[in-house]
Amino acid sequence: MKAMILAAGFGTRLKPLTDSIPKAMVPLAGKPLIHHTINKLKSVGVTQIIINVHHFARSIIEYVESSGDFSVQIAFSREEALLDTGGGLKNASWFFNDNQPFILHNVDVLSDIDLLAMLNYHREKRSLATLAVRQRSTSRYLLFDQETRLVGWQSLETGEKEVVASLSNEPEKLSFLGIHIVSPEIFTLLPEKRIFSIVKAYVEIAKQDQRIFGYKNNEDFWIDLGRQEHLKIAEEYLTAKSAKRNP
Repeated sequence: MKAMILAAGFGTRLKPLTDSIPKAMVPLAGKPLIHHTINKLKSVGVTQIIINVHHFARSIIEYVESSGDFSVQIAFSREEALLDTGGGLKNASWFFNDNQPFILHNVDVLSDIDLLAMLNYHREKRSLATLAVRQRSTSRYLLFDQETRLVGWQSLETGEKEVVASLSNEPEKLSFLGIHIVSPEIFTLLPEKRIFSIVKAYVEIAKQDQRIFGYKNNEDFWIDLGRQEHLKIAEEYLTAKSAKRNP
C-alpha cells in the first residue's frame, strides 16, 4: 500500500517553533511529528510513502534518511513554491502508478482512527475519495447528504455556503480531520492549475456527480497538532497510552 504525507507547509500556527524548523520536525514525546505519522502508516501495512517538502526541506529529508527510511520505501516531492494540498498531491501523481487506493495524511494530525477500516469503507462505497470527518466545532465545515456523500461546504467566518446537489433535507455539517483515502482516478479530474486546495477540488469534483464520501468517526482519539497548546495534550495522551501498554 502507498501513502502521501503532506508536510510542505510553513506551520504558521506553530510559530515561533517553526521559525527555525519545519512543522514536520516539531517534537512530540521526544520524536518529530513526521516520525509519528510514518509509524502510523507503517502500522496499517503501508510500504511506500512520498512526502512533500518545502519549508526547511533538507531538515526533513536528512532526518528520514538518517533513520534508515523507517524500513519502508520513502520518496520526496520537492516544491520550489508551495503548491497547497491539491497542487502538492497533483505534483506527486507519478508516485501512484499501481491503480490502487492510497492514504493521504497531514503531518500535523495524530489519531487512533482505524485506517484499514476506513480503506474498507472506501472500497465498499466505490468512492473516488473518502474523507475522515466528525462532529466538531470549527469555522469551516464540509456538507454531506444522508448517505454521507459530499455535497458542499460552509464557512462560518465569511458566511459563504455552497451546496452542489439537490437535497430534500438540510445537509449535515462535519469537520474534516486531515486524513483521506484516495483512488488514483482522481488525477484525471483535478484542475489544470498548479496551486489549489484539495478540499475545494473535491467540492468541484462532487458537482460532476463523482462519489466522494465522508467517513464519520466521533469516537477515536484525534487531535490537530497545528496548535502549540495541542502538543501538550497529545504528549499526555501518548504517555498514558504507553503506560497502559507497558504497566
